[in-house]
Amino acid sequence: MICGVLTVAVGVLVVLSGAVGSVEVSTVQAAKIVIGHLAPGMPWMSDGSLTALQDQAVWQFRLPRALLAGLAGAGLSLAGALMQVTVRNPLAEPYILGVSSGASVGAVLVIVLGSAALGGMSMNLAAFVGALAACVCVAALARKDGALSPTRMILAGVALGTLFSAVTSYLTISTDAQNVVSVLFFLLGSVSAATMSSLIGPAVALVVGCVAAALLARSLNALMTGDESAVSLGVDAARMRAILLVLASLLTGSVVSVAGGIGFVGLVVPHIARIAVGADHRRMLPVAVLGGAVFLMAADLLARTVAAPTEIPLGILTAFVGAPFFLWLMRRSGADRAGFGR
Repeated sequence: MICGVLTVAVGVLVVLSGAVGSVEVSTVQAAKIVIGHLAPGMPWMSDGSLTALQDQAVWQFRLPRALLAGLAGAGLSLAGALMQVTVRNPLAEPYILGVSSGASVGAVLVIVLGSAALGGMSMNLAAFVGALAACVCVAALARKDGALSPTRMILAGVALGTLFSAVTSYLTISTDAQNVVSVLFFLLGSVSAATMSSLIGPAVALVVGCVAAALLARSLNALMTGDESAVSLGVDAARMRAILLVLASLLTGSVVSVAGGIGFVGLVVPHIARIAVGADHRRMLPVAVLGGAVFLMAADLLARTVAAPTEIPLGILTAFVGAPFFLWLMRRSGADRAGFGR
């Protein structure tokens, strides 16, 4: 039922997003344009009730933006849920653990230096490499007595995130003025430059992540109970953590490369999903994925309207929600304890 409600909410937000902008389009017209392109031959597409400008505004600009927000929210939420299992800590998520910052370094290097300087590496690939490098560094620094310490992982993530942010800041001030504006807007997070082609990377990463998470759901449940219990159930804890870190890096890198640094989605949404349907990942993960899409699509709609015609970067809005939530969650569960209780 919850998944059904969230799916309907995604559809409603797509229509609402299509109706918001400088070109006047009603929600009914926005729905007709989307349906008309998905199902060619609809009579309203040629009866003169819709102008070419309205069609272009909805299909080429507003729809890709709404879809990218949904894919980014779903991807970051899934990445956060996987990271929380990896370290058995409800405070873990890509932004807090420095993974988003690592991905940002890779993407900004492409913006500042160009793809050729990095051996022809695309922004998506550079962001993935940066995210994976951040994951490996955090995991290496967080090991204590051969096991990952949740507290050390949070502290290492914060420290490395600050270091990566410093690297990004240096790259920003050392480039020309034209690149500075692009980098700053990118770091704050935005889906305003979305195109249909920019949806491919996050969509592929999300499909891979969802399929893998569905296949590994039982193993995730076992890993959440502790390494000893997981091993007794036939789960290789070290191998499983490596797989989860790669998946989280893939999801985070694909999102950061096209939407910039958007924090706290992977913290807020999985925890709410866990409260709503319990800790069983067979139920929680679908709710987290759809909930992440709804959360970021709603945030993008708010970013476009709350201070119109000025647009607020998504990272600012998610921080306003996520930072207080993080403090509440830290106080409730304790940063030094792994906890996934309701």
